[in-house]
Amino acid sequence: MTPQRYYRPELDVLRLIAFLSVFFVHRMEMAPIDPTQHYWFYHISWVGVFGVPVFFLLSAFLITELLTREQEQTGAVHPRSFYIRRMLRIWPLYFGALAGLILLGYIAPVFGVFPTKAILPYIFFAGNWYICVNDWSVTYPTAPFWSISVEEQFYILVPLIMAYGGRRVLKITAFAFIAIAYLFIIYYGMHPTKGFSSEWTNSFVQFQFFAAGILLSLYLKGWQPKWPLLIRALMLPAGVGCWLIANMVFHVQADSPHLSTAPQAVCGWLCVLLGCILLFLGLLGAPARWLPRPLVYLGRISYGLYIFHALMLWLVFHVCKNELKQLSSALPMKDGWKLIGSIGVLTFTVIAAMLSYRFFEKPFLRLKKRFTFVPSRD
Repeated sequence: MTPQRYYRPELDVLRLIAFLSVFFVHRMEMAPIDPTQHYWFYHISWVGVFGVPVFFLLSAFLITELLTREQEQTGAVHPRSFYIRRMLRIWPLYFGALAGLILLGYIAPVFGVFPTKAILPYIFFAGNWYICVNDWSVTYPTAPFWSISVEEQFYILVPLIMAYGGRRVLKITAFAFIAIAYLFIIYYGMHPTKGFSSEWTNSFVQFQFFAAGILLSLYLKGWQPKWPLLIRALMLPAGVGCWLIANMVFHVQADSPHLSTAPQAVCGWLCVLLGCILLFLGLLGAPARWLPRPLVYLGRISYGLYIFHALMLWLVFHVCKNELKQLSSALPMKDGWKLIGSIGVLTFTVIAAMLSYRFFEKPFLRLKKRFTFVPSRD
């Protein structure tokens, strides 16, 4: 029997939205926004950090969907093949970029020298736990890499649970993940901090989003919503609205959630989770004719966009900041250097991701076909 392909281009668009959300919050770190002059732009940019949980939810949904279909079409789940596929997709760019940025830091210290004691944790995908213990002591260009560690930890568990426990055990495990996440959230709420909090980079907290992706796949059972455009158009800003409530009302603030009490933290994280689900459902099942092909393509290369964007932000807004200000001095607008810099960063990031995908990642992606039972996008 010929295996049935599973690919949803609208979820590539969601990947792009998640990346842009993360990009704008990191851009704000390098080129601050005055909250008194641009109140809503500031807060909408700030909640862009919750684009990371969208990646987690989406990843879990797709992996569960593919493993479920693999089981239906072949009669079994093959963990070894799954691990090889994930290694071919994630490891080349991750290790290539990590090694390159570490070397770059030694050659040009202006890009930051990566801590020696962090190398082993990052090699073994425990980078998020390193940050939990040591704060953000890694270099800025490698700062987003912590989330790759969280994903890899998730990848270890799910195929084994699916292969040896089936969907029922996977469903129970997902609910357990959510329960554990909120036990940790309550703990953090009961032990507030004045500065850095490890809540954001704690795998157990973030596993709630993987759990949500698993449950969405298992309960939807392949159902694709046929909602009209107006409903979808309302669901997307509603999702962002949930994030704003989480941040502005319940004070969930990524790595600095020290303002939240335990009840506030629980309500806030539930709002973050609801916002991610609304964004996901707002796009799931959207007809292909609604999706501009350039946006689908950019979502397809979003892994490279995510890996390279912090480096480009650092290069433009830190290393070349004086040159950037001189270049934009002729612009009539105030802080024109921030606009020019943002356009430049996005342009350089897209170019780097396109080149990486075409010449570096694709050869590895072609090897995935040997270990694939249900063809997908790559």
